[in-house]
Amino acid sequence: MSAPGVTPPGFTGGRLDRADALRRDPAGLAAAAADPAARLLVLNDGLEPEVDAGGRLVWAHVPEGAALALLGLEDGAPRFVALGAGPGGGFRSPRLMDLLARMAPGEAATWAAARSVVDWHARHRFCANCAAATEPFRAGWGRCCPACGTEHFPRTDPVVIMLAEHRGRCLLGRQPSWPAGRYSALAGFVEPAESVEEAVAREVMEEAGVAVTAVRYVASQPWPFPSQLMIACVAEAADDALVLDRTELEDAIWVDRAAVRAALEGEGPFGAPPPHAIAHTLLRVWAAGGD
Repeated sequence: MSAPGVTPPGFTGGRLDRADALRRDPAGLAAAAADPAARLLVLNDGLEPEVDAGGRLVWAHVPEGAALALLGLEDGAPRFVALGAGPGGGFRSPRLMDLLARMAPGEAATWAAARSVVDWHARHRFCANCAAATEPFRAGWGRCCPACGTEHFPRTDPVVIMLAEHRGRCLLGRQPSWPAGRYSALAGFVEPAESVEEAVAREVMEEAGVAVTAVRYVASQPWPFPSQLMIACVAEAADDALVLDRTELEDAIWVDRAAVRAALEGEGPFGAPPPHAIAHTLLRVWAAGGD
């Protein structure tokens, strides 16, 4: 399913060369950190970025002796982030929401990678095999246990996010913690030994009591709160009868394309998800698909 002109999902379009070979080259990594062109990403205590007037990330000189993760190379210049901050979790402040709206294309992708890797280190300081303290290695893209030798690497949790459609309408839900009037696509984590298609069908049935088939993929998005891969899909519903799981959803509604288009322009009967969320992209793609 395509929709020409739809803006790519937020946190995608990064420009960094991730320089995997450099991660495995201690001497090269040391030289990169000492390079006069090397820069360190500026983050506050909440792992939020600093952004200049042009919507670009703010960088500083790399301090000597700091624990670092190599983000990659930008136009050949090394880019790092400092390790050692506490976990950022899933919190998103109003300040961050404003920054994401102002960031230049690709900048959010660089920040998302930095936030996710720093958060991962903060939450994985001990070995899952023997419980000994672990140490960063591989340019910050892993932790090694000096006691048992187990190597640990950052992981991304897959999440399906989907629209069920039935006779020209799509299903949206809301959680009570969301801003008043906001509705979005249903979503849930993919479980072990489960395909994307199976996860979509299970989650829609569990949350809304709707059976779906013919699942089709739309797009994906890294989500750094703290580290998920959002997999956006559309599926066909057998009927529109709803049986809501009130522990998951406060409400759910079926809306047509005209209502979705109006909401995306800020004029509709419900509040649409923000542009940096893949739910926004998913709704734009679906709304552009025809009546």
